[in-house]
Parts: sequence; structure tokens; C-alpha cells
Amino acid sequence: MSGWIILDKASGLFSRTASNRIARLFGEKKSGHIGTLDPMATGVLPIAVGDATKMIPFVEDAHGGVKEYLFSLKFGIDTDTLDITGTEVAHNDIIPTDEQINNVIADFIGDIEQIPPLYSAIHVEGKRAYKIARAGDNIELPARKIHIYELKYLGFDSESWQFSVRCSTGTYVRSLGRDIAKKCGAIATVDMIRRVYTNGFDIKNAVTLDFLENLYNNGADIKKFLLPIDSGLGDIPVLNLDDKDTEFYKNGGFIKTTAPNGLVRVYKTDEFVGIGVVQDKQLRPKRTI
Repeated sequence: MSGWIILDKASGLFSRTASNRIARLFGEKKSGHIGTLDPMATGVLPIAVGDATKMIPFVEDAHGGVKEYLFSLKFGIDTDTLDITGTEVAHNDIIPTDEQINNVIADFIGDIEQIPPLYSAIHVEGKRAYKIARAGDNIELPARKIHIYELKYLGFDSESWQFSVRCSTGTYVRSLGRDIAKKCGAIATVDMIRRVYTNGFDIKNAVTLDFLENLYNNGADIKKFLLPIDSGLGDIPVLNLDDKDTEFYKNGGFIKTTAPNGLVRVYKTDEFVGIGVVQDKQLRPKRTI
């Protein structure tokens, strides 16, 4: 029972918890996910079940880690976590105009340096940053290079200021919100994050955990929501083998080929065999199913 569930994660749910609950629904012990979402965040969380976990690094490489988010800010408040779930650490009445916000947006396009939130899962001397922060210790996280492909200000909706962003892996939306406010001479905290796309998986194909668990508890078939193991592998070229070469390949054998060097998706007819690499006219196993 291996494959992918494209989950629309609910707010308040940890990504690892969601992954484990999905695995239990399908009777599998192994599971993993691409791109951890903050507990408060919602949206696309691709979860690999069973042997699909072997494909996680190849899916990430195939799409370059590109992600898209909707998010909103509340100006005039700053919190220790940079989101609305944190403790307020500053407050003022400075609210930037739409013109001010639009004027600073261009400063964030392209390669930029970003300091991650103190409350994040980044490792600092072998410990998670959020654990150090919760212990009350002061640390300074170094800036990291990220890439912003597109950033748009969508306007004010009577409660919050709305934005959309298309960005590289490693981007923290909470930090982006902080930095937009700072450029405007203001402070802000994020009160909504929703991921709508990640690594080839779109929100329109996502299902909620409550929906799947309700189906399961009522005896319905949930297997139809499990995408094939080779989903999300993008434009990695396909190489087909016959029965004899497939068995040899699965046992670690090298297969002669005229295919160009690089990663390939290996199939026996319609059966996905795994990911191989062509080097010096030889197909070599990299991950087999």
C-alpha cells in the first residue's frame, strides 16, 4: 500500500503527526513528507507512504523546491514566533499605506538574504532552534540565501493585509512578513499561511485528513486517493527494460544502454521499478522499488 497522499493540512496539526496518521490509515509503518509546514499553517503537504518514501529526494530535485504560499499580516504587532500564535513583544500604531507596501515589494525579488525565525526547526550546535528559544537562551541565527520568484500584495480584506509569494525551498514566510514590515518602517506578525503549491503538487488535488479518516471509519475505500509511487517525478526521462534486464537490475546489476548520462525513471512495461542513473553507457540502480 505505497504511494502519495496530497494532504491539505489543517491549522494546529504538526506535519509529522499528519504523516504518521496517514501511514496508519494505509497500514504502513513508513511515511515521510516534503516540506514541513508550521503547525499554524495550512495547505499542501505531500505525504509519501511505504516505498514512496524512497522517492522524496528525487521529487524535490525534479522541481527545484519551488513553493507557493498565500499569507497575511497584521501590522502594529510583533510576536516572538513571528506569527499570531506567539507572545506579543511589541505594539505600535504604525500602519503602512498600500503605496508604501507596493514600493518595497520589488526589493524582495530575486536572491536575498533571510534570517530564519528563532522559533524554527533549524539546527544550532546540534539542537533545534525552537528548543533553545523555549529554554530562554538567546541565539543569533545566521542569514541564509533564498530566492523569491514572485511576490504580490493583494490588498487589505478588513482584517489583514494579504500577499502571495512564489519562492525557493528554505524560505520562511514568517521572516518574509517581518522583513516586509521592517522595510515599511513598521512591525507585523503573520496571522495566516496557506501553501497552495509545492514540488509539482497543487492544492486543487489535496484532501483533508478529517475527510480521509471519516471515509476510513465508515468502511469506504480510501485507496483511490493514493497517488502512484512515481507521482511528482517531473521530467526525469523514462527508460524501459524487459523482464530479464529488470530482474538483473533489481539485483544490483548494471545494464548497457545508449541513453544519455543522468537520472532516469526505470519501468518494466507500465510497472515502475525505481530511479536509476546512466553513466558511461551503463544503467546503474539508485533506488529500486
